[in-house]
Amino acid sequence: MTAPAPQSPSDASGGPGSPGPQDAATLLDAPGPPGDPHPAGAVRAGAAATAPTADRVRISGAVWGALAIVYVLWGSTYLAIRITIETMPTFLSAGSRALVAGLVLLALVAWRRGPAAVRVSRRQLGSAALVGVLLLTGGNGLVVLGEHSIPSGLAALLVAIVPLWMVLLPVAFGGARPRPAALGGVLLGLAGLAVLSSPAFGGDIAPAGVIAVVAATLTWAAGSFAARRISMPSDAFAASAYQMIAGGVASLLVALGRGEQHGFDPAQVSGRSWLALAYLVVFGSLVAFTAYAWLLQSAPLTLVATYAYVNPVVAVLLGWLVFAEPLTGPILCGGGIVVAAVCLVVSTERRR
Repeated sequence: MTAPAPQSPSDASGGPGSPGPQDAATLLDAPGPPGDPHPAGAVRAGAAATAPTADRVRISGAVWGALAIVYVLWGSTYLAIRITIETMPTFLSAGSRALVAGLVLLALVAWRRGPAAVRVSRRQLGSAALVGVLLLTGGNGLVVLGEHSIPSGLAALLVAIVPLWMVLLPVAFGGARPRPAALGGVLLGLAGLAVLSSPAFGGDIAPAGVIAVVAATLTWAAGSFAARRISMPSDAFAASAYQMIAGGVASLLVALGRGEQHGFDPAQVSGRSWLALAYLVVFGSLVAFTAYAWLLQSAPLTLVATYAYVNPVVAVLLGWLVFAEPLTGPILCGGGIVVAAVCLVVSTERRR
């Protein structure tokens, strides 16, 4: 989701010894939050179920930098997906994107940190595969499917349901009730996105596309929730690589099951679709998804979820800049409400 994924990066450098993640290579060297002895803020296997300590809740410069990456890059991927599927099949494009990015990241982790960094137990590999299938085959794949019949901006707006699922899922599994301010921030964000999307619902919208994207938000939220509570590889970036590989393979299997390979001729794919796919591989998956996976293990979940408020605003602005889509009153008003909601959620997490 771009999806996928994730801030006001006022201090992207994070101070001495804490460089802000600007690309995948820099992310591999980024230290975790203060007091975290593990590389890149990764938690040990089995520790994902524990609540963050008071020290970890303090938001570091590296967290702000990773959030900025997910905010901006994932907001741009909705347009890139739309361009990719102009001449490429749905799950073939989504699967190849994730698989290539995962293999590149795995090689990069092994090169920068040594082969030991990518060694995982069978249980950890299974956990990473489960999360990858939920996030990428279910989450990203269904968004790509939905964008065949609904505008990319509307898809981005619908993805804003993710924070609501992230608040409700812990409660459904016996977790503590969310703070009133955090819940208010989620509801305020959804209200802002309702204002943003109101003009879109005045026209003819394909129900199947809307259902596909809403289903994508639930599987994405479930994957994000599970990643915090099951035994994952201790290296956050190795975990991200295995997730992308598993999600890519599963998406390709779905593509084969749908018969997308029949009649597909790579020579008929347009140059702009190839460029858009390359952008999705490098920036949507390798950079932004890696940043998102790191954030899931290094920052409060409700703070990470605020990407779903900002991504639609970025998508709408890019639509205005690239395709001359009009900036209407509801868009400007809804965008202001969304920013206010992000500020409310962030301030709530900083006080914890």
